[in-house]
Parts: sequence; C-alpha cells; structure tokens
Amino acid sequence: MELILKRDVENLGFSDDLVTVKKGFGRNYLIPRGYAIMATPSAKKELEEKLKQRAFKERKVIEEAEALNEKLAGLDIKITAKTGEAEKLFGSINNADLAAALEKEGISIDKKYIAIAGGVIKRAGQYDATIRFHREVIGNLTFDVIPEA
Repeated sequence: MELILKRDVENLGFSDDLVTVKKGFGRNYLIPRGYAIMATPSAKKELEEKLKQRAFKERKVIEEAEALNEKLAGLDIKITAKTGEAEKLFGSINNADLAAALEKEGISIDKKYIAIAGGVIKRAGQYDATIRFHREVIGNLTFDVIPEA
C-alpha cells in the first residue's frame, strides 16, 4: 500500500515522503492518526507540485541547519548531576536534559530530534548524541556528565 506521509514517522520516513507499507499498518495506524494519506494519482500530483515549490525554500533551511551544526561542533557541553558511589547518578540524564543544556548555550533544539546513544544515562562520563537538524543534516555531539561538587 502506497501512502504519503503527513508527519515524520520514526523508522519509516519524513513528512511528504511516498512510502510503501503493509495494508494493516496503513489502514489501522497511519491513516486514522493523521500521519498519512492514500497515494492516489491526484495526491501524487499535488505532492509533486508541493515539492517543486518547496525545493527553493529548502536550500535556505539546509544552509541554516548546517550553520547550526557547525556551531554545535565547537561546543563543550557539561551536564552536572548528583552522584552516589561509583559515579552512579541519582536519577538519569535524557534527551530533555541535553536539550536544556543546549538551550543555555543558545542553541534551541526540540528534544525529539536528539537521540542519546544507549537511551538514558545512569553514570557520569562522556557520551555521544545524534542531533537531527534537518532530514539531510544530522550532527553528532559529544558531551560530559560530571558529578556535582
């Protein structure tokens, strides 16, 4: 079954992508929730026209995303957290905490676009995160979780 995505769907595609999925997944999940519509010939023509119009605007957005990625590469992010024995954290550090730390540095990124390797962090140390600025611009960030003094 061919569908046109109306929103970004994790592990499937981005908004306005033409995807092929199993019928049950499309009819029972994607279409009822408004994540996709059927890819009829008229919908495909509308999508083509929309993508042509967006191509020019998208170049500027990609350039801005690349500039933000370059700015991110120069940052040294340190997140402090309370720790117990063996530098084990009380609680955990997740993508929302990293988004808040980036906000303090002047970079505003929604937490849903941040993926920390391994999910949540339970110990102090150095970690990696992947940040998606745009479908074509994905950056990597290394940050430290340090114990509170």
